[in-house]
Amino acid sequence: MPAPPPDFCKPPGKPVFRFAPSPNGRLHLGHALSALTNEALARRFGGRLLLRIEDIDRGRCRPEFVDGILADLDWLGIRFEQPVRRQSAHFGDYASALASLRARRLVYPCFCSRQEIRAAVMGRESAAGGAWPADPDGAPLYPGSCQMLDEAAAARRIAAGEPHVLRLDMAQAVAAIGDGAGYELFDEEGGRRFVAARPGRWGDIVLARKDVPTSYHLAVVVDDALQGVTHVVRGRDLEAATDIHVVLQRLLGLPTPLYHFHRLLIDADGRKLAKSRSSESLAAMRERGVSAGMIRHELGARPAG
Repeated sequence: MPAPPPDFCKPPGKPVFRFAPSPNGRLHLGHALSALTNEALARRFGGRLLLRIEDIDRGRCRPEFVDGILADLDWLGIRFEQPVRRQSAHFGDYASALASLRARRLVYPCFCSRQEIRAAVMGRESAAGGAWPADPDGAPLYPGSCQMLDEAAAARRIAAGEPHVLRLDMAQAVAAIGDGAGYELFDEEGGRRFVAARPGRWGDIVLARKDVPTSYHLAVVVDDALQGVTHVVRGRDLEAATDIHVVLQRLLGLPTPLYHFHRLLIDADGRKLAKSRSSESLAAMRERGVSAGMIRHELGARPAG
């Protein structure tokens, strides 16, 4: 394991934590665990606690879900500093970060549809006689079909309105930041451990789309820096994605927070709770008589107040 680079030091000042849900559905018990874990660790370390609404997906995020998030968190008794940051009000911040990466030729347009990517991957699997590599989420790595497109030809296609995304050239990005990239994990007692990043396993990730001008990865990195977040507390399902965030932080000259990944809640089928699987919402639990105190007790959190 490489040694931590020289700039790995304890963040100065008062610790800053944040809970950052997306308003594309109602919060469930897994969100409550994450919010309460942030609350508990902010209290333990004498830190500030922020709320951020991650609503960059304007097609799926709805105002009523924002209202629902605020109502659920108030019901749980979690208090956040004001104002609440809404990502949809800050697309200019993400555009500036993306422009700096494009200026360094670390980003390129990709015109491949999902169907074309699947066909290219299947063709390469057949030629190689083996399975094509997948990223940590299980999706096949982008095969680089558009990576070497002529810039003038690509510009004409963009000007003509052809659908496309912008991808990070991961090999170039990793070369630009050099060796020793990583982050520090912290535990409930304040202990810390360096973790080396392995961003290459993600391939050329998407940083922006025509309909959503930033990605989760780019927006969260920019937001954490602008809000002065020093301690990121989130579920273990996002641990691998931290590799991407470290790369973007280094490329953009942003600080790397400390990280803590909490357990995930599992349903009767052995799958983590998720909005996409219609896991029971906190609102539904409240309607059937479950109290906020019961939720806090079940998740091992201190009473509110």
